[in-house]
Amino acid sequence: MLLAAITAYSVSVFIHVTAVVVGFGATFAEAVMFPVAQRLDPRHLPYVHQLQLTINRWFAMPALIVVILTGVYQVSDAGWSFGEFWISATFAIVIVLGGLLGAYFVPSDQRLGAQVERDLAETGAPSADYLAAAKKQGAIGSLTGFLIVVAIFLMVTKPGA
Repeated sequence: MLLAAITAYSVSVFIHVTAVVVGFGATFAEAVMFPVAQRLDPRHLPYVHQLQLTINRWFAMPALIVVILTGVYQVSDAGWSFGEFWISATFAIVIVLGGLLGAYFVPSDQRLGAQVERDLAETGAPSADYLAAAKKQGAIGSLTGFLIVVAIFLMVTKPGA
């Protein structure tokens, strides 16, 4: 029977991969949100920060939890070891991603959203301070995207396994 081939492990892998695609895939679109909003009309910038907050809170953070839980299950069920490079490096990346989401991206989007709203109300344009902070956030976002790609590479290729 076809369904007999479906195991708890394969369901866990499905949930794990789905969480990565749904939770982190949307974050890659964040890289184009700011430049598009800036080019169309700076009044869209507060919306960009609100959208990024929503994506991070409702997609990326829950996905991170699902990825950790299913990853731990898969390591134990398949007999892998957390001492294997590809597993420990990926878990380190996931921990860094969680720290960046909770300690940097969410607070900075809250702060930048409020700052650009004030700037627009006062002068009709984003301030130089805002633009510098948004540029820094974009650079850290690029690094985060790179880390996600590295984690996917490690999970798919399993170097040393």
